[in-house]
Amino acid sequence: MSKPALYYYFSDKEDLFQALVHQAHDERYRLMQQAAAAGRTVAGKLEEIVAAVFEFSVKNRELMRLAFATAFAAPGETPARSKCCEKGKRNFEFIRSLIELGQAAGELNPGFSLDELAMGIYGQLNTHVMIQVLAPECPLNRSTAKRIVRLFLEGAARRAPAPNGARHRSPRKLSQGKNRLARIRNHH
Repeated sequence: MSKPALYYYFSDKEDLFQALVHQAHDERYRLMQQAAAAGRTVAGKLEEIVAAVFEFSVKNRELMRLAFATAFAAPGETPARSKCCEKGKRNFEFIRSLIELGQAAGELNPGFSLDELAMGIYGQLNTHVMIQVLAPECPLNRSTAKRIVRLFLEGAARRAPAPNGARHRSPRKLSQGKNRLARIRNHH
């Protein structure tokens, strides 16, 4: 593209920079919304989101590098009107709203705050993307996305075998069982 053509679309370098940063954040947001619609459960929505962001990041490594550079830039290092922080916060808030739905539906542990859970999964997602920008050989694919969501939802701690060979029950199933027992006791 010639310089006059470039300046036909962008008034200056700051305007071009802003357009690139907005594209990175806005496209991630659009993909996250689209991906979330494809999942039925919170786990499914998160897996779809992580996989979509991974695919975008692999195809747009330099754009992601720019987006992360602006997110961690010192005041004055980026154009004042670039709105990097606002767009990043909007993307985080989208994940946070999914976490809130997951807690309300009983899919996620209510013992953690919305911010703790949202930062947990969003942090894993962004850390993997940052590492891939630095080390392209690190795989960002659906398999990795599935494992990240599984790690987030199930944790990394080794579980001790249940006594007498009994199977572990999820906190939700345990809660349902306690509620059932309470109803039986109240009924009698």
